[in-house]
Amino acid sequence: MNKNNYCVIMSGGIGSRFWPFSREARPKQFLDFFGTGRSLLQMTFDRFKKIVPIENIFIVTNEGYQQMTADELPELNPDQILLEPMRRNTAPCIAFASYRINAINPNANIVVAPSDHLIMKEDEFLTVVNKAYEFVEKNDTLLTLGIRPSRPETGYGYIQMSDEHVDGVTKVKVFTEKPNIDLAKVFYESGEFLWNSGIFIWNSRTITESFRQHLPEISNRFDQGKDLFGTDKEKAFIDENFPFCPNISIDYGIMEKASNVCVQAADFGWSDLGTWGSLYDITEKDENANAALVSETLFYDSAENIVTLPDGKLAVIQGLEGYIVAEANNVLLICKKDDEQRIKQFVTDVKLKYGEEYI
Repeated sequence: MNKNNYCVIMSGGIGSRFWPFSREARPKQFLDFFGTGRSLLQMTFDRFKKIVPIENIFIVTNEGYQQMTADELPELNPDQILLEPMRRNTAPCIAFASYRINAINPNANIVVAPSDHLIMKEDEFLTVVNKAYEFVEKNDTLLTLGIRPSRPETGYGYIQMSDEHVDGVTKVKVFTEKPNIDLAKVFYESGEFLWNSGIFIWNSRTITESFRQHLPEISNRFDQGKDLFGTDKEKAFIDENFPFCPNISIDYGIMEKASNVCVQAADFGWSDLGTWGSLYDITEKDENANAALVSETLFYDSAENIVTLPDGKLAVIQGLEGYIVAEANNVLLICKKDDEQRIKQFVTDVKLKYGEEYI
């Protein structure tokens, strides 16, 4: 393993689109979706430790999940769990980890990945990441992994490839937000677009300079305390300054603005597991396209549903088509799959009417 290679796993979200399975007290990255005995976070860690020294893996999470993260990943030292005092989206999260790693090794090559992605073809994925490490070690480029689309998909962002290349890797022409179905069909049929995986690779100097160029409101603050990262004064500095960082994603803040962005096209069985629909897509189904997770289920006159209940419970479903049926703890959700974008609103309404008990 290359000692200059590092990994940052972002694990601070609450996964509200997977409510009620994902709850604020235990969000989706800490859940075992497939009955394997390993949570999504553990599966992500298991994947990267095959190619990255364990001491070079960092988890960035909300300070409320410190103990949960430590319990799930006992191989990590406490100082490898970086604690955000509040949620400020992915750009401040990545800046925090980048400044910490830069304090340890200014020659670091860094992969940044969400904690809740599913990778079906792990060997292919690790081969792609290793090649990406080699690329960013030699090139001051912001590299992202793009997934070859298998269908017109409205749930993912897209990356348009240009005709230019850097050391054999394609430069990005433009990032595009989630399209409507007509535009998604155009993207798919053109062959010029890839799904945006949200997995990034760069070297330490490139990402640090990118923050200074495109998000100085973050770098100016962190530069003031750059000598504190990795010391016992780091936490106090982060607690004081992190809340003043803008709430902005790395995509909006840097990737869409920078001119030195490349994309590596890949196909390694990727799903971002962002919604019940994405989980349904990759789950084994019966002859009527019904999917059941963990619990026992009997379907009658029903099709294209996804059902998950606590282990040991039985669901008997009759006459439903295209529904999500999900029970967890004290909440039962029955919602049309096509309307799952409303789940975040359901959560907001529940919180307003009933308080935190069901969130």
